[in-house]
Amino acid sequence: MTSLLSRVRQLANDNALPPHLLQTRQWEGPLCRVRLDNTGADATPVDHWVLFDGKLGLPVESAIYGEGFQMLAQTMGSWQSPQHVDRCPDASVYRITDDNGYHTIHNLLLVEHNKGWLLLAFASCHRFGGEFRLYPDGRLQILMNCEGRELAAGEHWQSEALICLEGAEREDLLAELAQLIEAEHGSLIGKVSDRPSGWCSWYHYYADVSAADICENLQVRAKRFPALRYVQIDDGYQAKMGDWLTPSAKFEQGVASLAAEIKQAGCEPALWVAPFIAEPGSQVFQDHPDWFVKGDDGLPLPSERVTYGGWRCTPWYVLDGTHPEVQAHLERVFRTLREQWDIHYFKLDANFWGAIHGGRFHDPAATRVEAYRRGMAAILRGAGEGAFLLGCNAPIWPSLGLVHGMRVSDDVERNGHRYRQIAREAFCRAWQNDKLWALDPDCICLRDLPSQQASKAEYRFHLAALVASGGMMLAGDRLQDLDEVQAVQLHKLLELCAARAPSARFESMDFACGEVSLPEGGTLLCLFNWEGQPQEFLLPEGGADFWHGQAVGTAVTLQGGEGRVIHYT
Repeated sequence: MTSLLSRVRQLANDNALPPHLLQTRQWEGPLCRVRLDNTGADATPVDHWVLFDGKLGLPVESAIYGEGFQMLAQTMGSWQSPQHVDRCPDASVYRITDDNGYHTIHNLLLVEHNKGWLLLAFASCHRFGGEFRLYPDGRLQILMNCEGRELAAGEHWQSEALICLEGAEREDLLAELAQLIEAEHGSLIGKVSDRPSGWCSWYHYYADVSAADICENLQVRAKRFPALRYVQIDDGYQAKMGDWLTPSAKFEQGVASLAAEIKQAGCEPALWVAPFIAEPGSQVFQDHPDWFVKGDDGLPLPSERVTYGGWRCTPWYVLDGTHPEVQAHLERVFRTLREQWDIHYFKLDANFWGAIHGGRFHDPAATRVEAYRRGMAAILRGAGEGAFLLGCNAPIWPSLGLVHGMRVSDDVERNGHRYRQIAREAFCRAWQNDKLWALDPDCICLRDLPSQQASKAEYRFHLAALVASGGMMLAGDRLQDLDEVQAVQLHKLLELCAARAPSARFESMDFACGEVSLPEGGTLLCLFNWEGQPQEFLLPEGGADFWHGQAVGTAVTLQGGEGRVIHYT
């Protein structure tokens, strides 16, 4: 039987291209780069550049995992019946692809077969987005999305680096992919000496946060939770979306003075910024409409015309990362935040819109990937050496090498359904942790709100999922509301964060049982009941409950939707 790598090579098919476009495939072991030459006399627009096309011969019932273009899109299920993991699929809510008779996976495809796993992925994303189209009959197309850009006569393009790996262990293949991505893009995680922990204002106060709320939690943090290093001022401090240096009336003394107060209290200020978007009433939009991505009518493009329009203060308009004045603006904003406000940690939200599709850029030859990466490079320059940039609602692959941390799941809500959803999302991306960037599984939320309630079992699932995710730890509750039991739970999570405990290793993508190897020795067994009925788990001897130290027998029963963490020394 031929290897899957050999079968992928045999899918080479140039019939989808005009005869004057010549493809040359160069393989270096499992890595393939494809060159596309225009041998004709005229420039040729290319929408989708098909690298490979055909059937691998795998059963269409094979289980799959596929990445989305943006944070809120992932795929599981089977080849012939793909299932969305997230709330906002690329092909529907975000309208990134128009899937008609096929399902689009972006940049990473895993397929389970009778001997293990096949991994197909792009190890780079400098210019083009990589796509895998899965057809119900088993057909596979591997493409570069060239967005209709013109390939000039006599010129050539280079594809992103395609990787084809196969093996028995999914986690080992993903670890190899991480190494190959780092070789292509580098990684900023090596510059991060300590994994970030802190408190975030969003999940208790949302957009109604005030300076007084920040100060209250700052005081409680000093007394009860000094290990929380950062105090993150989230969305709501700004007067308008886009005017990040102009505070709202709820921050009448300014954010800079509040940041100074945070530093005087012995911790570090962190700030939420959505760098690529602006609302119509913002000063930046009023003063510089020429800075924004345009529609076909030549006017600034409201994002809702081509994609999801945003979650508040809409319509959103998008700063054009290919515009030199926009790059200078982004660099200037973040240099001001760093040098004058003394802030070095930035949560960058709504980053997807920096890679918006369907618009016209100042540089007509640039792709959306290039537009985003140029804008992010300007932000990095402004933020300076020693900064920490956290991507959120970001285009995942276009962000490679450009952020120190990455949110990998939907917003946390205090209910069992959302806890299970974001856990699955984070577990599917846990291979990225401390390799591509620091993983952000979103905030620790342990107390009900009037509009959000969870059972005790569901909170235990949330806690176990945070342990298994192994990433950054930011508290999301009003700190003075945490009781003693919740305070102990938060402290133990912060200890794992400080020790840089790794993500759990799951043998199966049912994510029922994962193992965390602790840096100081010992292991944590993370158990998850994803179903609605009780489930028994058989355990090794010698375990103790991680949260309160009580001995655990060789069998435990988890309620529906419950999680547990068992410690073995």
